[in-house]
Amino acid sequence: MGQIKALDRVQKRAARFAQNANGPGWETLASRRKLSRICALFKAYNGDRTWKTIGDRLKRPHYLSRADHGWKIRNMKQRTDIGKYSFVNRTVQLWNKLPADVIGNLPCKQKTFKKRARKAIMKGN
Repeated sequence: MGQIKALDRVQKRAARFAQNANGPGWETLASRRKLSRICALFKAYNGDRTWKTIGDRLKRPHYLSRADHGWKIRNMKQRTDIGKYSFVNRTVQLWNKLPADVIGNLPCKQKTFKKRARKAIMKGN
């Protein structure tokens, strides 16, 4: 009986997805991935225990322009193309492109940061 209920749940979810896949309220896979990478970097920046090793390597840039927010991160130099396209470098580029009002007053809770970042990403797409 439990397996039938689970199967019904999966089928209902699939039907709902098929109906609303192109609807205005649904996020694309690319935007969801972008949001999860930015949230992971947020955890590293704030010193979350699991992301501490990455957070320790993040450095502030040498120069900030007027339009930049104060929480920018310096891009790391890489010797190989593999490093150039790594998680940290791709995510640092996204982080630096975020508007100042998203990052605003750090440190804040991850939930509020995620809401602000989601709005900025959806607006940008």
